[in-house]
Formats: sequence, C-alpha cells, structure tokens
Amino acid sequence: MNQKIHGVPMADRSVISVHTKPETSKRLAKLAAATRRSKSFLANEAIERYLKEEENFVASVHRGIADADAGRTFTTNEARKRMAAHSGKKTGHTAS
Repeated sequence: MNQKIHGVPMADRSVISVHTKPETSKRLAKLAAATRRSKSFLANEAIERYLKEEENFVASVHRGIADADAGRTFTTNEARKRMAAHSGKKTGHTAS
C-alpha cells in the first residue's frame, strides 16, 4: 500500500516528537479545527517557515562576516551618507 499524507508518500516522511506548553497545544488544536487541517500539517508548515527564515538569517550573517573579513565595511558616517543618498534625504548627523 502506497499511503500518502498531504500528497507525500509515507516512506518520504519522518516522525518527530515535540514537547510544548499546554496553551500552545490548545492553540494548535483550535487552529486545526478552524482551518480543517490536522495539527500535524499545521506544525509541519510552521516548522518549514521557521527553518526557511532561520536559514536565510544564518546565511546573511555568514555573508556579513565574509564581507567584514574581506574589509568590505563602512564607518557609521559612511553608512549614513550611503543611506541618505539612497533615500534622497540628508541625515543631519555629523559624528561618526
């Protein structure tokens, strides 16, 4: 039998266990009922979104570190000037 969950074959799925606060569990159950989705589906969607966001953040940090290591940095005053030029506004700041 080739059983599927949300269009994905069972063989391609993994099971995890999550401990959470009772209030979070109640909120998840309430949302599942309201959306007519399973708690598992909603939890998986939330995990996928979180992972995408965190992976993007970590990648950005690594790019920033690489830029700093390569000397691609600006003083505060230089950054303000670049931001002002980009937005078409004057910063009014003179200290760096």
